[in-house]
Amino acid sequence: MITVFTSTFNRGYKLPELYKSLQKQTYKNFEWLIIDDGSTDNTEHLFNKWGNETNFFRITYIKQKNGGKHRAINKGVQLAKGELFFIVDSDDFLASFALQRIQEVYETISENELFAGVSGMKAYPDNKRVGGSLPFKQIDCSMIDIRAKYHIKGDMAEIFKTEILRQYPFQEFDGENFISEGVVWSKIGQKYLLRYFCDNIYFCEYLPDGLTHSIAKRFRQNPQGSMYAFMQIINSPKHDIKIKIKTAVKYWRAVPFYKGEKTKEMKPKMWQYLFWPFGLIIYFYDLIRE
Repeated sequence: MITVFTSTFNRGYKLPELYKSLQKQTYKNFEWLIIDDGSTDNTEHLFNKWGNETNFFRITYIKQKNGGKHRAINKGVQLAKGELFFIVDSDDFLASFALQRIQEVYETISENELFAGVSGMKAYPDNKRVGGSLPFKQIDCSMIDIRAKYHIKGDMAEIFKTEILRQYPFQEFDGENFISEGVVWSKIGQKYLLRYFCDNIYFCEYLPDGLTHSIAKRFRQNPQGSMYAFMQIINSPKHDIKIKIKTAVKYWRAVPFYKGEKTKEMKPKMWQYLFWPFGLIIYFYDLIRE
């Protein structure tokens, strides 16, 4: 079974599109697990309605106090019934063959312990891939090497073995409701591979109220989680020096927003202080822009 997981917050106006795309799936052995992260719109009404409709897939809807997508993922991973865990955002939708294609590719690596899962491609509604064209039809590599070694840009549609995600929960910081998903993906990428295939299985629009558009603001509002995430990249032996320098600047950009004590995992390396002035400049730019 595949668990299609969705964390949602006030996306009642977009969820019907995703629901319809799940109804059209050619592969039937999946569940839809939804964590409602404190919505105040008509989201609960929609799932009460859909839960009474006849569907070939199971719908599990859980509403909780707003705590951020990473907390919702942590909970979803623990509740998932599927062997695979596929995160599909509430403002996106799937191609009708998406789950079928995932299953076909997964069967080729399911018994291989080197792999954490598989990954298809994300595309805009006009079917143009997010990040541009690809130089391969299929490739096996880590989530770090796909960027650092092969220089592939754009978001991917990763599908993970659920048992592996359970070994890598997101860090949760009191008073903060965001941490980059890259924290966990980077940890997994240091040990495991994904089998990437070039089919566009996932369609997205990047709405103005989405995480992508507000990422800089969320880093500022959640400095502890941001510094922790940046240090994970800096401490990783698999990231090249260019990535680490850019990340060091981002680290200092977030530091002024955090007034508490830094844990061992958040403390900077000596060489990072070289890039403190650059991070401070961006910090002041953020304040002016706000």
